[in-house]
Amino acid sequence: MTANFGYFPGRRCRVVKPENILFHDNLQEFGYRASILSNLATGGKLSLEDAFDKIEQLWEKLSYSKQELGIGESSNRGRRGTEDP
Repeated sequence: MTANFGYFPGRRCRVVKPENILFHDNLQEFGYRASILSNLATGGKLSLEDAFDKIEQLWEKLSYSKQELGIGESSNRGRRGTEDP
């Protein structure tokens, strides 16, 4: 049996769009910041209510970026490996 290192079957046909890359970066930033806030709340350095409020603000910012970038709109959808008309 041979190993196919570096072979990602789900990614070979995907069309890479700049707006998807930007949203992915925003999503990673959301996760990173939400993790920090969660850890601060768990450690008692931040109240649970404050952590929740800040995570909610981050979520709203992420939702706004998704809307502004047009992620998930019907004109942005297509089958893997095909470009939208």
